[in-house]
Amino acid sequence: FSSSVQSRFVRRAITHPQCPLSMVDTIDHPLCAAEQRRRTLTALRRPRRFHEAVAKHSSSYFPTLVMNDGAVSYRDLSFRSRSVTYDFISRAWSLFEEISRVEHQDGYPGARMVLASGFRMRGRKAGLEASNDHLKSILKRVSDKSISIERAIHEASRMRPRFDIIPKLQANFAFTKAYVAESSGSKGGLPGANFYLDLSLLKLPATDWIDLGPTIPWSHEALALSASFARVKSLPRALHLPGGPDSVLSGFEVAQSLAGDRNVLDALRAAHKPK
Repeated sequence: FSSSVQSRFVRRAITHPQCPLSMVDTIDHPLCAAEQRRRTLTALRRPRRFHEAVAKHSSSYFPTLVMNDGAVSYRDLSFRSRSVTYDFISRAWSLFEEISRVEHQDGYPGARMVLASGFRMRGRKAGLEASNDHLKSILKRVSDKSISIERAIHEASRMRPRFDIIPKLQANFAFTKAYVAESSGSKGGLPGANFYLDLSLLKLPATDWIDLGPTIPWSHEALALSASFARVKSLPRALHLPGGPDSVLSGFEVAQSLAGDRNVLDALRAAHKPK
């Protein structure tokens, strides 16, 4: 059982001073060149600031993957403890606040963040990384004393992956749901630069530690995806009982909620048994 948070810039139209250029002009207008350079630097600065904010909040408990103007974080929930669920929500909110602060400082509307839960298939990198063979070759040559330690270190330092994969994001329906829901935007009922939380992670009402907006039913008919979201208005920093607020669900409880089956573990085990 996994949770995933997807964040992406919210776009808005920005007007710029225009540089009139007649059809008979054959020399670049200096103001146009300066304006073009300013636009380019501004366009590059925004994602850079976004990447810096995401990097600042990334950790072993909140790993992230960034591509251009979007980012995703992911984490497997704990079967027994609700503390992992609460920690992931809390870290996601901290990142959302940081991105919002940076964006507003620079005159932008911010980013939309969607945190969702879902099942995922187990996966691993073994046998898929070509760099593994290169590393084995280096170690073998060191063992055979055909190259020096210094040469091995130098060669290893120059290794670059030719293929990469994040197993936890493959066949991950938390990631799928978060990505599709975020992309649906206003049409899907999730407008603006807001943080939307999948309510399958909570036992409602959850008014003791989080301020939520009204429930938003969301679905994608073609992909057979559906969820109930709510906008997170605030998440006050407060002390809670060990493990987090009582209204936060453990991974097992989230799985029961998603499957609509209290015996969900038995059903999953039966599905994996060889026929």
